Formats: sequence, structure tokens, C-alpha cells
Amino acid sequence: MTAEAGEQVPIYDVVGVGFGPSNLALAIALAEHNAGQAEPVTAHFLERQPRFGWHRGMLIDTATMQVSFLKDLVTMRNPTSEFSFLNYLHAAGRLVDFINHKNLFPLRVEFHDYFEWAAAKVDDVVSYGTEVVSVRPVYDGGEVAYFDVEASDGASLRARNLVVGTGLRPRLPEGVTAGARIWHNSELLFRVDALRGTDPKRFVVVGAGQSAAEVAALLHEKFPRAEVCAVFARYGYSPADDSAFANRIFDPDAVDQFYGAGEPVKDRLMRYHGATNYSAVDIDLIDELYRRVYREKVLGTERLRLLNVSRPVEVTDTGTAVSATVESLTTGERTVLEADAVVYATGYLPADPTSLLGELGPRCARDDEGRLRVERDYRITTEAALRGGIYLQGGTEHTHGITSSLLSNTAVRVGEILRSIVDRKIVPAPAGEFAVSAR
Repeated sequence: MTAEAGEQVPIYDVVGVGFGPSNLALAIALAEHNAGQAEPVTAHFLERQPRFGWHRGMLIDTATMQVSFLKDLVTMRNPTSEFSFLNYLHAAGRLVDFINHKNLFPLRVEFHDYFEWAAAKVDDVVSYGTEVVSVRPVYDGGEVAYFDVEASDGASLRARNLVVGTGLRPRLPEGVTAGARIWHNSELLFRVDALRGTDPKRFVVVGAGQSAAEVAALLHEKFPRAEVCAVFARYGYSPADDSAFANRIFDPDAVDQFYGAGEPVKDRLMRYHGATNYSAVDIDLIDELYRRVYREKVLGTERLRLLNVSRPVEVTDTGTAVSATVESLTTGERTVLEADAVVYATGYLPADPTSLLGELGPRCARDDEGRLRVERDYRITTEAALRGGIYLQGGTEHTHGITSSLLSNTAVRVGEILRSIVDRKIVPAPAGEFAVSAR
């Protein structure tokens, strides 16, 4: 059943689906906008977690951020914001200590604490423990005037615009099913806590990126009687390219350049600069793992084993252990490892927002490869009959580049989305065609 626009219900200018760092940054931008002289923008956000949380399963207490603290929730958009990481440090009484630390990259747990501190300042616009179950169109004649967002608690919020920031989904290789002994690295700390008091003998870690290296290091440290076998197709862990010139791929201007480029150029840019973020490891961690491997060779007790140029071809939970068959890519030789757990550090995939949109999904335009068409302001290109905007925070790497799901450009991105929501006017288009924004 579809709703009609004449019903008397409260209407929000923005309803946000999810409340991770991206939509938190948008909530802050809205709060700062509404504190000024401009016409207020009303908003509410729905988050299925019971409280704010960002990759809690990987909040290793020794791990540091891979982006500068200046790329926080606000500074790149508004350097004077009271929501900055520096203001958080001041409130926590650690500003001088952080300065003396002479480090651009805070601990990951510290940055998470900063997120929680910021989220608490705008908690009046978010409902935690509330999952979005569907989105229904609200018609005004033949046009979709609003969106009704149905929540798991039975509530319904009516919105002029949607901003979808549901984050990433853990990726497991095809045919792999997660279970008690086979899990994604996103569950690391929860699983480690459950293993305390047991005496595991062997772990297998699959992957060659930062998370895989962190998992191998943590398991090797926390379980000194266990063997840790790192399995990856590369010859060794590759360092992340964080040089000054390569990092320009994360600049706000790079989004404009990427968006305006043709598909062949976009493909080349992603291949050229993938090592800034994907399947790459901080050089300090690489050096630390090498030190451990070498030290164990000297001592004759090799617990950290690197099975390079290899892949797992069969992983079976036997009920009491996991049998992992690892194949050498060069010789074809197979080794069977009996392990207490196999951990896949195999990355994440963006969620397809159209699964929530119901009958609105087919009214979103797609390119020749079936990917959503997204305008420069992060709004899905839709049929002209949809008055409001459906904005994406994430899932736009194919249109906007590598910063799609990263913190590097979050502050700038939410400013652009907010400006679009405030200023955009729909240009009428013939029926059946797609609307574009007037700039």
C-alpha cells in the first residue's frame, strides 16, 4: 500500500539510514547549519546498533589510524568547528600530550572515542537500536513527493530526502560460510575474548592487507603457544603507498577529476593508486612481523609461518577443528592444516541500497555494467517523477573514486550533500527520463 502526500504527518528534510562516521559527520554539518542564520534543515537518523560503533571488532589497542587526525569529521569542511579532533583532545585533557607525541596518526581506539564523543553531542537526532526495514514512496498525483521510512520498532518517518550510509559488509570468498571456527576479521576481538582460557594450537589467517597483518600479529602475541599461518597469494606483505604525491588521490579536488574522467581513465587511476589503500600494510607492521619471523628462526621455534604465493582451496569445519587445504600457486603442492580457527581478512563490499527501496529501486538509473548512476552531489540519478533525493555515503567508488567509503573526504562530502539538499531544484524532464540537478 502506498501513502498519499495529503496525510498529516511530520516531514523531515532528511532521514538518514545508518549512523556510522559518515552520517555522524552529516548530523554535525546539519547542527552547524541550523545554528546559523540559514533556514533550518530538519533531520533524523536510524541506526540498528544499540549505540555508536565503528569496526569495534578491530579496535586493537596498539593499532593506529591510517589517515591524519586532520581528516576528522569536520576539519576539512570547517576548521573552526567545535566538533574537531583537536577540540576533543582539549576536552579530554590530552591536547598537550598529543602535541608532544609528534604524530599525525592517533590510536584507532582514541579516534573511536572521538567519534563517540561527537556522537553524544548530536544524539537527539538519532534513534539507536532501530533498523530500517523498508522505504515506501508517498505520491502527490503521479509524482513521488516524499519517502516513508519504515523502522523495525514500528515507527514511520516521512522524508523529503534520504541519505543512505549503511557502511560496508564483510566479504567472504564464494563458497565460504562463516561459523564458530570460520570467521571474518571484523569479529576478531569478540572471538579472541571468547578464546581466552582455551589453549588453541593453530590459526590460519587468509589475506595480505593491513587487517590480515594486524590479525596475524595479534593472534601471535595473544596466544604464545599457538602457531599462526598467514596465507596469501603475494610473495610478501606489500607496503602502503602513503607518499605525499600519491596521497593526492584522496584530495577533494581528485573527486572532481575522477568524476569527470572517462571509464578507461577511472580504471587506470584505481589500478595505479589501489596500493594507497587495498592489500597494503603499514611498513612499521611489516618490519615488526619480519622481526618476529627472523627471531623465531634464530630460536628454532617457528610459530609465525608465512605461506606466500598460496591460496586456500578447501576449508572444512569438522566439528572439532577446521581442516584447511592450502595450495602453492607455483608448484601446485597442497598442505593440509588442522586449525582451531580460520580467519578471513578478505575485505568488505558496499551494501546495495536498492534492497531497501522496494518499488523505488527500479526507478534508479544504472550504467552499462549494472552499477548505480550517481551524480556529482552523491545523489542517485532517478526518474524525474521522484522529487526528493536519495544520496549515498559509500558505494560510489565507481563514480567518485577511492575515497567513497574512506574517512579522508568525509567532512567535505557531507558538506556537498548538505549544500545539494538545501540548494538543489529539480529540473523537469519528460516522463520516463531521468532528472538531473540544476547547478
